[in-house]
Amino acid sequence: MSDADTEIQPKTAEAETHLRNVDLNLLTVFDAVMQLQNITRAANMLGMSQPAVSNAVARLKVMFNDDLFVRFGRGIQPTMRARQLFGPIRQALQLVMNELPGAGFDPYLSTRQFNVAICSPLDKRFTSLVLKAAEELSPGVSVKLQTIVNDDIEHQLRYQNIEFVISYRKFERADFCNHALFNDELVLVAAQNHPRISPHMSDEKYLKEKHAVMMMDRFYSFSSPYYDDSELVSLISYQGTDLFSVVEIVSKSEMVALVPRWLAQANAGILNLSVIPLPWMKNTLTCYLSWHESSSKDKGNMWMKTLLSQCVVSL
Repeated sequence: MSDADTEIQPKTAEAETHLRNVDLNLLTVFDAVMQLQNITRAANMLGMSQPAVSNAVARLKVMFNDDLFVRFGRGIQPTMRARQLFGPIRQALQLVMNELPGAGFDPYLSTRQFNVAICSPLDKRFTSLVLKAAEELSPGVSVKLQTIVNDDIEHQLRYQNIEFVISYRKFERADFCNHALFNDELVLVAAQNHPRISPHMSDEKYLKEKHAVMMMDRFYSFSSPYYDDSELVSLISYQGTDLFSVVEIVSKSEMVALVPRWLAQANAGILNLSVIPLPWMKNTLTCYLSWHESSSKDKGNMWMKTLLSQCVVSL
């Protein structure tokens, strides 16, 4: 045996001994309490009594030398340490579950429900494609889609109330994953009879027009990144709930709007719109599929990630 082997062996043996002294069932309790942030609901989900779950949480606090959960309203709130532990523990549990007999994901037999948020205007482009693909590939699987995305979206992804988000913005925190789906071009749209709009627009003329935008106070508003100072905000004359209503209003007024080229082209003939390129500004948009790292090893989520990606490729 080499000197290196003699150094490694005691450390490995020590780690294995430590692991045998840990009740790994406590980790499933931690996972449930983190997801539900309520002892009673976690007990119901686990088929345990409330005192048993409370006792397990107390043991977890000793194990990690941290409070892990503090009272918050009628429930509990995880500490920073608990948030740091959640991703790695959930991934480890998922790896074990994936290997258990009968615990894998079979899309032909599964009746699982997936929840996906698709931000405007991408919902109109992808919703029907996603639903059709899921129905064809897995009749038992259901997909629930929503367009409402608020400042609670990170919490929803972290605890898998929502599995995926499709939007033009990515999540910057290190515990989120972002997969680039495609690049879009940004263009300016205006009514064809607009008296001052021409194919040879300039930055100077652009800044003199009245603008229609998607509501700026909406979390992940499509328009907000392009109106990030007081001078640009002063141009806004209309705020709509989605880009489709914005485009329709533009077609009936002397306002202009920034939209993806595919949306402009799809509506140009119907609404009599002019589509103008934007050479004076950064006009490339990347669409992202995003999820929390804690679900990366979930075979069902891996299947859904592939399905969502393929729906985009099929366009």
